[in-house]
Amino acid sequence: MEFDNFETQFIIDLIGAVNHPLSCRPTTQIGLANSNITQFRDFNQNPQIFLGFPPNPDVILRMEIERSMSLLQVMVNEGLVPCGEEEMKRRNAIDKLKKIVVEWVKTVTYQRGLPKKYLKFASGTILTYGSYGLGVYNSESDIDALCVGPYFATIAEDFFIVLHNMLASRPEVSEIHCVKDAKVPLMRFKFDGISIDLPYARLKVISIPENLDVFNPFFLKNIDDTSWKSLSGVRANRSILHLVPNIEVFQAVLRCIKLWAKRRGVYANLLGFFGGIHLAVLSAFICQRHPSASLSALILLLFKTFALWPWPTPVILQDQIARPFIPTHDKVSWMPIQLPCSPYEFCHSNITRSTFYKIRTEFLRGHMLTKDMLSPDFDWNILFEPFPYARKYGLFVKIFLSACDKDELGDWVGWVKSRFRCLLVKLEELLGFCDPNPTEYVDTDASEPNVIFYWGLPTGRADLINADLVEEYFLKSIDHGLNQVSTGTMKLSIVKAYQLPKKADQLTALERKNCKTCWRVVDGNRKKTVPQPKYKPHCAESAGDYLPTNENPEFPSAGG
Repeated sequence: MEFDNFETQFIIDLIGAVNHPLSCRPTTQIGLANSNITQFRDFNQNPQIFLGFPPNPDVILRMEIERSMSLLQVMVNEGLVPCGEEEMKRRNAIDKLKKIVVEWVKTVTYQRGLPKKYLKFASGTILTYGSYGLGVYNSESDIDALCVGPYFATIAEDFFIVLHNMLASRPEVSEIHCVKDAKVPLMRFKFDGISIDLPYARLKVISIPENLDVFNPFFLKNIDDTSWKSLSGVRANRSILHLVPNIEVFQAVLRCIKLWAKRRGVYANLLGFFGGIHLAVLSAFICQRHPSASLSALILLLFKTFALWPWPTPVILQDQIARPFIPTHDKVSWMPIQLPCSPYEFCHSNITRSTFYKIRTEFLRGHMLTKDMLSPDFDWNILFEPFPYARKYGLFVKIFLSACDKDELGDWVGWVKSRFRCLLVKLEELLGFCDPNPTEYVDTDASEPNVIFYWGLPTGRADLINADLVEEYFLKSIDHGLNQVSTGTMKLSIVKAYQLPKKADQLTALERKNCKTCWRVVDGNRKKTVPQPKYKPHCAESAGDYLPTNENPEFPSAGG
């Protein structure tokens, strides 16, 4: 195989991290060159039975390196590894955003009329998490960035109005939306062309350190529920990176599993499948239990482990022990995965009976494919083949969403998707099973901007479903809370497989690079006529020691 310089360096580095016995942390053995071939103990107590021939360490080492090389090359070919230019672009965007947040805190401090001395110490910061925070982003990934501010900067007024307006006035910012009714309220926008999700956490301090310790009880004391939820993503990320024995190997495993989940249609939290945090914990769990296994062995072990996992026993990362668990409500009963930062919290999940069955089936398929990865004809590309919906199902529910323009369509699709679980559960009640394909399609012949979903249904049960009644039921669910959201139209129908487009290019998959569907609260995006004095230190100094204030300034400072 021939690689360019960047690809060669990436693969050499990863191979070194995965296979070199002296690489990474001194307390961790990462290697295949051990005379006892430790990683194959995980496969079977008898390697001869597993391999089918007497194992030769040199042969196994060479085969393992070849398998790892080919898997890493798949990741490079799929564009899952960012180049240095992409990394620098994201780093610069975060640095600029941090400066804006600091300026915003100074502005709010002045507007609130707080003591002059507060102007010196008041500050905020940006903390990254998600795929970017874990180091598994690519050129199309967005950035999950948490804005952390002091006690006097409120989310309703200061974050969603003052900071929103400051961002909207910047030339680098475009397509900014306020998502106020989500479980974790946030702003969504593009910064220098990079999509950013920005929730907010308010701490009971005046000064926020740039490198905030999100595990320090001093900062977490008496914070509100929204701030706690916003911080959980950062806390989970940092816990995972702290607990895995080798970060580079973990990142390689997670990249592979995310690609597999997207291709096989089991990566869409709103539709009842995995989200990024679920796959991160599962990958870290396997890396933690098998610290000396190679990359390809870890992929095999992941599929084997979770294909045979005794759900609903929860996956618990910290102590590597799966304890008996009785779920307290249905949203964690199918596949509970504990957040690594808290023994009492679980990853938010929308998994239903149907999606649980689909996920288990895909884990079993992955296990059957990878258990023979040392055979000469093994091919990683088969593992990552897209799920064949048109061949698998004879019946589909077609969900057609449209709006008058693209901006309105994005809001409308995001709102409808947030209610998809209601539709999925209803279809399960009627038919027993539904496979919601996460792929979004566009009918290029339609007059209005549109998005189409095709969900697989059991063949031969068309007589058990009345599309008009299901549509009426789903519309009632959509209408709940709809008064503040941009609206469009929704049409639900039942189609058979032969009624789908004969060629895939007749319906083009919706490209949402660097963009997520979202909904916005319309009034929240309009600039309000409120005082917006620009922060200037000399203005505050000339105002005397104290300015009029209705706030209680008796809170500690984490700064100097």
